[in-house]
Amino acid sequence: MAISGKYGKIDIQKIGEDEPVFILRAQDRLADGVIEIYKVITSMHGSGLGEGLDKEIERFRSWGGQKKMPD
Repeated sequence: MAISGKYGKIDIQKIGEDEPVFILRAQDRLADGVIEIYKVITSMHGSGLGEGLDKEIERFRSWGGQKKMPD
């Protein structure tokens, strides 16, 4: 369980029931760019997340649904 300010309680494995989360959706036109920025920041701090984030960025970009500005 996790808590999203927008979506409320969400059941996500390995996340504490009172741990806040921030959710980016593929429908958000800005999401893939935000993930790219996060990738840069993580690499600056020595994290090995780069390849996994590249896969997520590609998944967001190749999603076939309608994109919109976040609300």
